[in-house]
Amino acid sequence: MASSDLKSAALMEQMKAHLSTDAGKSITKKIGLVYQINIAPKKLGFNEESYVVDLKKGEVTKGTYEGGRPDATFSFTDEDFYKVATGKMNPQMAFMRGAMKVKGSLSAAQKFTPDIFPKPSKM
Repeated sequence: MASSDLKSAALMEQMKAHLSTDAGKSITKKIGLVYQINIAPKKLGFNEESYVVDLKKGEVTKGTYEGGRPDATFSFTDEDFYKVATGKMNPQMAFMRGAMKVKGSLSAAQKFTPDIFPKPSKM
């Protein structure tokens, strides 16, 4: 993946490695959904970098989803994504506070929890 100034880019790299482990493969089997995550450096909707977390194939790629429509699309600022991914902010709270925007299936979105990320101790 191309280099990025976002803190979240490092998390995506770790997620990519994590999905190739046995623990990661069990997540893929359990969830089986595709997520697109748009991460903005400072303000939602501006200069976003997009990532696809494909929990059908067990892949993380930079760019938008090419295979039709993702099951759910999230928009975060870099800081808020980092907090949610590392378990410092509850995803429901992030959503209610407007720190996270969701498009697509809400039931799919609810399966996107901090549990799918590698634990911070591995970072």
